[in-house]
Order: sequence, then C-alpha cells, then structure tokens
Amino acid sequence: MESYPLNPARLPPGTVIGRWRLLEQCGRGAFGVVYQAESVDGTPGVVALKLALDPGDARFVREAELLGRVHHPAVPRLLDHGRWQPRDGVSHAWLVMEWVEGVSLYDWALAQRPSSRQVLHLLARLARALEATHAAGGVHRDVKGDNIRVRGADGQPFLMDFGSGHHLGASTLTWHPFPPGTPAYRAPEAWRFVLGPGKPATVPYAPSPADDVFALGVTAYRLVTGEYPPSPHPRGDEAWLWDPDKLALWTASTRNARCVPELSALVSRMLSPRPEERGRAREVAEALERAARKVGPEADVPLFTGEERRPAGLFPPVQRVSVRRPTRAVRWSEFVAAGLGASLALGVGVLWSTRPVEPSEQMHVAEGEEAKDGGTIAVGDAALTAPVEPERAPSMLAAIRAELPPKPLPRQRRPDSAGRCSGKGLVAINGGCWTKLSLDVKDCDFATDGFVYKGACYVPVWTPQRPSTSGPANRDDAP
Repeated sequence: MESYPLNPARLPPGTVIGRWRLLEQCGRGAFGVVYQAESVDGTPGVVALKLALDPGDARFVREAELLGRVHHPAVPRLLDHGRWQPRDGVSHAWLVMEWVEGVSLYDWALAQRPSSRQVLHLLARLARALEATHAAGGVHRDVKGDNIRVRGADGQPFLMDFGSGHHLGASTLTWHPFPPGTPAYRAPEAWRFVLGPGKPATVPYAPSPADDVFALGVTAYRLVTGEYPPSPHPRGDEAWLWDPDKLALWTASTRNARCVPELSALVSRMLSPRPEERGRAREVAEALERAARKVGPEADVPLFTGEERRPAGLFPPVQRVSVRRPTRAVRWSEFVAAGLGASLALGVGVLWSTRPVEPSEQMHVAEGEEAKDGGTIAVGDAALTAPVEPERAPSMLAAIRAELPPKPLPRQRRPDSAGRCSGKGLVAINGGCWTKLSLDVKDCDFATDGFVYKGACYVPVWTPQRPSTSGPANRDDAP
C-alpha cells in the first residue's frame, strides 16, 4: 500500500516528535499548529508543542533562540526544540513550552472584575517580564491582551507569543515597512516613521523596548476602560487627541471613574507620545509595584460591576470585521473562537477600520474576545483560539494567503445600482468594492491585508465612518 507523508496540521495522537508524544491538537493558525503533548519517558505533566506548517519557516528557530535567552517566572519556559522530518528532504521546526492553564487577559477581566490594586500587581509582573526580555537583547513586538494568559490556579499572568519577537543578531525575515505585530498597539513613533511627512521609508521600522512599553500601556488602558485608546495613526480621525494639550481628555480615570489616579497616571505614562517619557520596563515595573503598595482602600473597589454602559465617547466604537486569514485550503468564513483556556496561540490576521484607508495603512481589530484584540502576522503562540477542522487541514506547503470571500465584508463599500464602484482603480467583485494591488500573489498576505482573486491581490474598500463627539458611543467590548 502506498504511504503518504504525515501532514503537520493533522497529526494523529501518539505521533512522536523528538522525545514528545502528541496527545491532541489544541489550535492552529496561519503558520503553525499547537498540540498538547507528554514526554515519552513517562515524566508526568503535559506541555505545549508548536509545529511549523511550512518546512522552510525560520520564525520558529528565531523564537526558540529568544525564548532560550529569556528567563522569568512570567514567561513560559522553553523546554525543547528541534526539527521534525516526515519524509526525506523536508523538515519542520518545532518547539516545546511550559503549558499554562488559564484564559486570556480580557477574558480573565470579564470573569474576575479586578480592582485597581490587582491590575497594578498584574501589570508590574508583565513589565518585569518585558524587563527580562529587553535585558536578553530582545523585543517582544506584540504585547497585547490576547498574548497574555492569566493562570487559573493563582491568577498569575504570563507574557506569551514570542513568535513576533526579535533579538540582537537575528536575521530579518520580512521587509514590510511595519514589522510583525498588531497595529492597534503600534506606537506613535512607528506610525510616524512609515507614514510621516517626506519620502516613504526605505527601510523597515525597527521596534525598540519603548514600543513594548507603549503596547503594555494600550493593554492596560483596554483592561481598565474596556476600550482602546485613540489611534495615533497620523492620518486617522483620532490623531488630534494625541496633541499634548488633549491627552487629559481621555485618561483611564476619565473613561472609568473607578480607576484610581495612581493607576491612571501610570497608564498615561506608558502611553506617552514621547518614547523617552515612558521609561524602561524596569522603571515602569518599579513604579507599578510602588503604587500597588501605597494606594488606599479605594484601590480595592472592582473596576467594573458588570452593569456598565458606555458614556459619550471621544472616539468611535471599534468596528470589527471577523475575518480569519486562512490558508487556501481553509474556508474564508471560519471565524476565530475565543477562550479555549490553553497556553499558546497561533496568530490569525483580521481587519479593523474606522475609516477608509489606503492599503498600506490598514489597521486591525478582530471579533471575539481573543481575536478582537487586533490581529497579527506573527507565528503567534498565545491563545490557541483557532478552531480545529481536521478534514479541511491545510497542505504542508499551502500558501499563507486568503481567497477573496464570496460576499462583501461588513462595512465594505458596495457598488452602485449600475454595478460600478466610484473611485480611481476600484472594481466591483462579488458585491463589494476592491482595490487591486501591484503585488505578486505570494506577497498577498497578512502584511497587505490582501485577498487573492483570479491570480491577483485585492484589498477591500471600506465605507467611511466619522466619530461622533456629541452622542453616546455604545461600546460592546468592555470587560
């Protein structure tokens, strides 16, 4: 009987990789798949084994190198790594990490309704994890709530998803203007570098530790207020809110009166438009720890009661398009599921837009409590949120790109009654308006937010939406 090589996306239980025996698949994303596994020598306990789908993917090697350098109790330990060879001439990188049983940060907040003091302690631990990462010569590049697990046993947070990370001496794997990461958490200096006045950047933006601190500030703001801070996108409708004299309009305590001033001030510090004013991760951690010790009993009041209604907003509600970026063999309509309570996740790209933007400016936010947290083009290892559909598993060599959906996306511009889309270069396809990019289909991926159609790359055109500054902004994404 003819034998077929094993597909890394659907390996049967009992498959042995290195010294680990697979138990079950826990999640799959665009670049890798995660299995729960155990040691073949009978050592008790389970681990998370992440396996590359693409045999040529160098991200896993870089991730293993960075994790091997970072040693902190808030970062899951790297236990093993290597290459799995299903057939001659082909090998897939894999790594094994400590299994953390818990939920994502925002799911934890929904269930626990933490106080300001609890949040101060939690953020301090995460800042210490960043301190260890930066001390090892690395940057995380994708700090966000979706990449933070809170352990159910003791409420301890863990910084996950080092698949987006970079470290000194590592080679550059992509050459897009923005590196892997989540645009909703992108620092103002990154936006200015790529989209600021003058000639377009000729080299990719290089995130620094200050970018990680800013992303932790966005995470903290979202945790405390239930909403994202205004986008610092220089061409966005919210850019004016980043003027120095406007920052006080949207502090954490302004948006949530239950937030104590000490916590609000530290969140604002991490969100400073000036990188040098944020402080290093160690300094931020020390300030958070000091505040947690000194705040009074008002800091023990839960930040949310579960019955909150959003006050009038300074910026528009987050508009979400729940579109998973699948491989060719996976249906475009598969949506990211939230809260599977495991330790690692595989990054899945999604779209976010509160206004029509140029293809190179697309911003991201996803649907579902895990996926609504932005969208990333990294390998990802934080939430295990991708639903598993073994019978539709991707090919080992499947291209990482999405086919154009059969119907318009939510908030996508529609053609007029004559079936035409007004605007230069716009075309009507499957009931929606699209822009064709001058890209090879192999580059039509997460970085471009592109969809493949008839051998070309297209991006959706969005219906304009302006922020309301007079009426209530009914948000549905609060913890």
